[in-house]
Parts: sequence; C-alpha cells; structure tokens
Amino acid sequence: MQTKYGYIRVSSRDQNEDRQLIALAPYNISKHNLYLDKKSGKDFNRPAYKRLLHRIKPGDLLILKSIDRLGRSYHEIIEQWRYITRDKRVDVKVLDMPLLDTSYGKDLLGTFISDLVLQVLSFSAQLERENILQRQAEGIAAAKARGIKFGRKAAALPKGFEKIYVRWRSGELSASEAAASCGVSRRTLYKLTEEIRQADSRRAVKP
Repeated sequence: MQTKYGYIRVSSRDQNEDRQLIALAPYNISKHNLYLDKKSGKDFNRPAYKRLLHRIKPGDLLILKSIDRLGRSYHEIIEQWRYITRDKRVDVKVLDMPLLDTSYGKDLLGTFISDLVLQVLSFSAQLERENILQRQAEGIAAAKARGIKFGRKAAALPKGFEKIYVRWRSGELSASEAAASCGVSRRTLYKLTEEIRQADSRRAVKP
C-alpha cells in the first residue's frame, strides 16, 4: 500500500510555512508523515529531510509544493530527484508543476518527460545565473569607472565577489555564508551590493 509523505522547507527568505501546508492539505497526509525544516543551516543541513529519506520506502509517494524544496541549486535538485525516484524508488509529485509527477504515467514516456522537464529547468537556471553574473560584472565595472569606493578602499572588492554574489542571490548561499566566503561582515556585504546596485541603476538610465 502506497504511503503519502509531505516535505516542507522554509528558507530565511520565506519564514511562513502556511502556504506549503495549505497546498498539501487536500492530499490528507498524516501529521506523522509531514516533515518540516524551518530553515537551512550553514551547510544546508536538513534534519527533517534526512529522517524522511531514511523512512520512505519503494512505492511511497512524496508530495512537494515546489521543486526548489529539494535543494538550493538545480544541480542539487536533480541529484536529489534521481536519488529519490531511482535509488529509493519513491514517486514524487510537485504541485506547482504537474508534469513533475512520477505517480502518473508510470511508463517509460512518463519518466522521460519528468527527466526532460528537470533538464530544461536546470538549463534555464544555469543560463539565468550566467546572465546575472554578466549584469553584475557590468554594474561593478560601471561603479569602478565612477570612482565608487567599496568599503575603506576604492574599488577594493573581495576576490571572487561576483561569483559569490550570484550564488547568494540564487539561494545557493546564505548571507552569512556569502559574507564568510568574501572575508567580510554581513553589513559590509550588504553595503557592497547596494553600492553596486545603485551604480548599475545609474548606468541603466544614462542617456
């Protein structure tokens, strides 16, 4: 007999789990089968998710509000998806994306469609990250050209700041992790990004 499970993850940017609970309510998932992680830790440690993976068994059904509950990046999401559906042999149903439902269309075509959708999402996410990185680099260059000072030194951005910034804004890193990777405080991190954003805005409206 198929057992239904639900997983809810609330990140630091979305502290209210009610929206996800409401979405899962029509599926009558037992309270004991609902797993909730309030927010991600420094190394994305998710104790409830780990307990869930230990408990689910072949033939069970895992229901999620959205696909991004499985990870912080699409590389991680795809990795988790394949582990659950192939290694654990558990079905996954994503409410926000009906095509991502392995409980429907159990044949080869259904599996192919789900995998194809994941690959498209992964490609789109990677393309967007690259576009963000390019726009951010242009903003930084414009800020430097205008003589904007970052921190106490003129244009003294931390090494690798652009890539760290993109990972932070895409949700792969928390603000604390991004600041630590740059070797600055969170306050300095926010100050740097705000100065760059303002410079980028001025460049965008320049005739």
